[in-house]
Amino acid sequence: MLECLNLGTTGCDHPIDMASRREKITDEFLVLASRAGDRRAFEQLVARYQKPLWRFAYRLTGSEDGAWEVLQESWMAVTRGLGKLRDAAHFRRWIFGIVRLRASDFHRTLSKQPQDNQIETIGIGPTNTIEANDDHEAIKLILASLGSHHRSVLMLHYLEDFEIWEIAKILGIPEGTVKSRLHHARSALKQILERSKA
Repeated sequence: MLECLNLGTTGCDHPIDMASRREKITDEFLVLASRAGDRRAFEQLVARYQKPLWRFAYRLTGSEDGAWEVLQESWMAVTRGLGKLRDAAHFRRWIFGIVRLRASDFHRTLSKQPQDNQIETIGIGPTNTIEANDDHEAIKLILASLGSHHRSVLMLHYLEDFEIWEIAKILGIPEGTVKSRLHHARSALKQILERSKA
């Protein structure tokens, strides 16, 4: 019988935990190498995070152009602030927080511009990577019906696999608020799904 590796914890480590640990170690190495001026390490960070960050930015902005703008601003902020990141192991949480802040800036700038009665739409992803079908349309409608606070918490928790405490750090809110928003978002989703079945 195979035994689990014990890396300073009690009991067996779950394979998902081991994969997550490897990802964090890789991130930490790439961040430290990037800080030391290794351009290839920074390019690897970009390659690792470009898709998930774009998806997050797209869901926050509701447009492909907005997502690209937010992502570009976010990577610029990363290049300026990477040396100030206290703990390289927190890079993932830190960069998602930057994207959230840049998306807020994007919306603030948009709200100052004259609008042509535009309705905010929340997308699932780039149109060339996801086939349009009823399930995806239903998910888009459900996410669009939620407020941005609830939508952000759901996306970070279920789509990006962040823990409650990590979401609190990314959004800059107390853990209790994250739990409350997650609870309300789940309740709202349940009501929407029940109404759609009726």
